[in-house]
Amino acid sequence: MEAGEEGVRALAEQAAGLLLDLGYVEPLSCVDTLIHSCVLGASCQEFTSLCVWLVSQLKSVSSLVDNVCPTEGPADAETFQLEMSGVLSELHCPYTSLTTGDVTLRLTNANNCLLLIVFLSTELQAARTLTRRMATAPDPGRLAKEALCELRLIWEALGLPEPSLDIPVAEHMSLLEKKICDVSATIPNSQLSPLLKVPLLPAQWGKLIELHRSLLTEYECRMRMLFTRFDVTVQSFHWSERAKEKGRAMQDVLGPLSKSLHTESCVTLSHLLAARENDSQIVQTCNATFCQNTRSTIHKVLMVGNVPDRGGRPNEIEPPMPSWEKRREGGGGQRNWGKSNKKRKR
Repeated sequence: MEAGEEGVRALAEQAAGLLLDLGYVEPLSCVDTLIHSCVLGASCQEFTSLCVWLVSQLKSVSSLVDNVCPTEGPADAETFQLEMSGVLSELHCPYTSLTTGDVTLRLTNANNCLLLIVFLSTELQAARTLTRRMATAPDPGRLAKEALCELRLIWEALGLPEPSLDIPVAEHMSLLEKKICDVSATIPNSQLSPLLKVPLLPAQWGKLIELHRSLLTEYECRMRMLFTRFDVTVQSFHWSERAKEKGRAMQDVLGPLSKSLHTESCVTLSHLLAARENDSQIVQTCNATFCQNTRSTIHKVLMVGNVPDRGGRPNEIEPPMPSWEKRREGGGGQRNWGKSNKKRKR
């Protein structure tokens, strides 16, 4: 059934937005012009030229075999629809209005033509994304390790037992989905509101990935500096006389601690998508609720008695005064110069 005017315009706006994201800046990127060409369908040379461009772009980044040729007028409309039918069949198009019925009548109404442009555009977006990922894909073993680590964290957070390799993956996912639904039903809606509510365009996702990589580099640099300071501090502990007796014990305590630290950050873009509105609240470090998670046994140690003053108060420090040396026997150079001058006059 052909969509009404409002449905056609909404579909045209979606198609025009996809074309702009793909870098198409020809006249059909305008909504009104796109609707006019789609009303004419396969007999419109501008519409067929747009489809040819989408298919050619798709072939350049995928293994698509079938192709469509440019048309020279309404006489080539049937041939164009036959060729497009082969492309849609190879791409396993899910829209029955584009894959069933008389082949020569499928692209004769605005709704089907706009649906074809949306489908080809989304296929092209997905193919380009996969191509970029394959070009910059990390080690598959590392990806599998990260995925397994994430799954274990999910299982632990939900209180589920360790996943067994004997159980199919689909069964694990079904159990996970059921548990998440049960837990979500007990959480207030205010705590389920996501922090990121605006859908991002492909260009914005690219900028976000660049920003994430920059922050990872900055984090690693700061952690390396922190580890260097830690090592220097530990080395200074060994300078004291008492450290000669306790050196082995110190190494047994600090060695495992040093090895457990990592310079790489485990924060991913998934954490951004999972963040909720209450995660953006700024809490002071002295807040009682915050201190419950950061307080350690060292905070319970109280130093009493004659505690050494470590200073550190700039407002109590007096300006440095010049130091004077005591006058030495025999006087300074001026007296010696006067005596030698008198001798010279005599």
